[in-house]
Amino acid sequence: MIRQTPGSLLDCGCGAGDNAKFMSAAGWRVTGLTGSPAEQAIASQHGETYLTDLNMGLPPHIENKYDLILLSHVLEHLVRAETLLCDLHRVCTPSTVLAVALPNVLAYPQRFAFLRGRFEYTDQGTMDKTHVRFYTYKSGARLLETSGFRVVRASVDGALPLWKLRRVLPPSFVSSLTRRACASFPGMFGFQCLYLASPK
Repeated sequence: MIRQTPGSLLDCGCGAGDNAKFMSAAGWRVTGLTGSPAEQAIASQHGETYLTDLNMGLPPHIENKYDLILLSHVLEHLVRAETLLCDLHRVCTPSTVLAVALPNVLAYPQRFAFLRGRFEYTDQGTMDKTHVRFYTYKSGARLLETSGFRVVRASVDGALPLWKLRRVLPPSFVSSLTRRACASFPGMFGFQCLYLASPK
């Protein structure tokens, strides 16, 4: 989704630098923020990386303007994601792009689990026990809009539950069905919600 000319990138919640590694290889100048000293040590190989608690918002020493701000599976770990999002405006220009990925709590596997009365935390995935906020395709977009950003593109990454039919249907046909299903019913078939936004 990101088709900008490489420039300066702020990777909020960069973890061990998986995205930073990919983006720096593509020519981006990456500044990373993480809450883990161990992850900081690894991520710093791919750009300047700072240790911080994003629950407290953007650290005051982060003052540069950025062309791209990445929030990949970060906001669901924050008690008040709005605090960080509002702070990000001070490092934005009118042309800054905000790229956000969020797990979709209403994807069909979770809906089936909820209907069966199951609401259990797991070690990873949508119900990760470190998630403190849950978002849907619509509420994720609303979070960005109410925090002063305009969503310019939204989509999902997901799948259509074809089960054993996948073994007999042509892969191109399966891909086409999946694309159509995710575009028509993103809240149902999208496992993760993807947004590009700009400052209002």
